[in-house]
Amino acid sequence: MIHSIPVFIGVTLGFMGGCAFMTGHSISNTWRPLWQVLAYALLLGAADRFLVFALFGGPLLSLAGYILDTLVLAAIGAAAWRATRARRMCLQYPWLYERVGLFGWRERLHHHL
Repeated sequence: MIHSIPVFIGVTLGFMGGCAFMTGHSISNTWRPLWQVLAYALLLGAADRFLVFALFGGPLLSLAGYILDTLVLAAIGAAAWRATRARRMCLQYPWLYERVGLFGWRERLHHHL
């Protein structure tokens, strides 16, 4: 299909990627575990396949397409989960942790006299 790359960018990365980002953010913001992001990514991958099929005539039952879409959405959701978790750890426990980049935190060094 000629439109497969623009459809992938628009539907999977743009629209469903935004949904995956919001899912990862919400799950992390409520202190739920990462595996829930991965479970929701399976559902988002199925919704993505359906949208590609219904709107652009793509294959509905494409296993390779489903796996690719789901992996991309899981990666986006996991990245949002980790970035939100790092932010929450440092905001909620500022006396214990400090930010290290977008995805990390470390124990705050305490200097005792």
